[in-house]
Amino acid sequence: MKAKKYIYNYIGILVGIILSLNSLAQEDNTQLWEKANAYYTTEEYQQAVLMYEQILNTGEESAKLYFNLGNSYYKSGDINNAILNFERAKVLAPHDEDIEFNLRIANQYVVTSIDELPQPFFLRWRQSVVNMYPADSWAVISISAFLVFLFLLGLFVFSQKVFIRRLSFWAGILLIVFSAFTFSFAAQQKKKIVERNQAIVFCPRVTVKSSPTQTGTDLFLIYEGLKVEITDSLTTWTEIKLADGNEGWLPDSCIVKI
Repeated sequence: MKAKKYIYNYIGILVGIILSLNSLAQEDNTQLWEKANAYYTTEEYQQAVLMYEQILNTGEESAKLYFNLGNSYYKSGDINNAILNFERAKVLAPHDEDIEFNLRIANQYVVTSIDELPQPFFLRWRQSVVNMYPADSWAVISISAFLVFLFLLGLFVFSQKVFIRRLSFWAGILLIVFSAFTFSFAAQQKKKIVERNQAIVFCPRVTVKSSPTQTGTDLFLIYEGLKVEITDSLTTWTEIKLADGNEGWLPDSCIVKI
């Protein structure tokens, strides 16, 4: 009995320590937020950047944090990092109009002009629907629809009225299909966050090669701030694809993943 008591006391102490540390971390982050916002208000943008970066270093991540950090970098004249953080904010909040607007403003400074390949209407429409909500929101919608489906399934099985059975059957079919679609939307948004297969060019200018070596054929020249898609990697080289379909290799030191 005494051994059990000691074990329970030990567990209680550990839980108390963990909760205390978590509380202290939250208080520290709150203070950092206040300092960062104060620095931004007084136009001390470099100090604001340092504060927001410290919050990121604690493991906290949110669209608002990346958005504020992007604004601070933009105001301090660091366009590359501004674009990078706006893009990271957009991954977490794909339908936020403020993020999209500020990203367009920052992209005006990008020298490389890319004409995106045209996409079929239904693909553009589907992507716009997927981007309406982040992964967590789509997951909640999918689970909610599935729970309603289970309720309708119960009505179909146990109801004695033909009208209710018929209505619950067809409504259930629609809901299970809707749940499947919204689940796939959540998976796509989650995939963006996990894979991070897009990047921003940070080298002032870089020549894209036909192969992962300095002796490879020069294909085209791109400049800093450009968003690229990562398709492959080999040692210190990364294969990238542009929005216009052009592909090639560049040193991985020239890009930073979104």
